[in-house]
Amino acid sequence: MEYTIGLSCFVAAYLLGSIPTGFLVGKARGIDIREHGSGSTGATNVWRVIGKKEGVFVWLVDSLKGYGAVWLTLSLGQFLPQFHAWWVVGSALLVVWGHSRSVWLGFQGGKSVASGLGVLFALNPIVALSAFGVWGGSLLIWRTVSISSILAALATPILFYCWDGRLPYLLLTTVAGFFVIWRHSSNIQRILAGTEPQIWSPPQVKIEQ
Repeated sequence: MEYTIGLSCFVAAYLLGSIPTGFLVGKARGIDIREHGSGSTGATNVWRVIGKKEGVFVWLVDSLKGYGAVWLTLSLGQFLPQFHAWWVVGSALLVVWGHSRSVWLGFQGGKSVASGLGVLFALNPIVALSAFGVWGGSLLIWRTVSISSILAALATPILFYCWDGRLPYLLLTTVAGFFVIWRHSSNIQRILAGTEPQIWSPPQVKIEQ
């Protein structure tokens, strides 16, 4: 029974993560978001290309995807006498992977920052709020989402060690953090070249109302 529930949670987590929120928002506005900006379907690219409201909406939905996958696994695990934390780790990694490698978009997607934040809120709200504080503080200083996301990804394992310390989740945040940084490889190149756009840049596509 444990394996049946665990594997079902894995499948559900990946499919939930694969829901291409940013792509769908772009299609609703008449564009393919993958053909504009950085080509990512994540909230930041939607913000830059289409607009602030759409970007915030995508951020919230993608965060809920991460939260929902972990919440489902934790909830179902309560009905079993033994349900190891590694099942939760697997679901968390798969929802993040699904967001970045959506089965519906030819295994393309976003950079997993928002879905990763949702995962953190489901595991430990204090760690999530602390990581969000690092992200927000960095954004105020550098005004560049990619720098904020990279710094938050680096800080999260340290925050989890300080506030929680559970080994499975500490390893999860370490692996997921490096995955998020790897997904920002092109951003890092633009940062070094001085061409990475700031968050308050105007939308890049004129949407017909």
